[in-house]
Amino acid sequence: MGIIGKKALDVLARKHADARNAVFAWVAEVENACWRITTDIKARYPHASFLSNNNVVFNIKGNSYRIIVVVVYVSGQVIVKFAGTHDEYVRYLRKGN
Repeated sequence: MGIIGKKALDVLARKHADARNAVFAWVAEVENACWRITTDIKARYPHASFLSNNNVVFNIKGNSYRIIVVVVYVSGQVIVKFAGTHDEYVRYLRKGN
């Protein structure tokens, strides 16, 4: 899968050193994945949450951090919409995103 919006992931990894390895591991796994349907994601990430409009929430580093993406299955693209702490995630959702 191609990842669009890696800058948000880089910012998260720089800002939170304890998340760095988990973020880089997630990026490597996603880039090597070939997701065609939601069950492909669920097979590898059983705790991923699926929202409307192909939005998927990944919990990384023991649920301390969240990554929200839009998966475009047809083109094999993952678009990063949010990457941050659990608290930042809550604030992000409260803004209506």
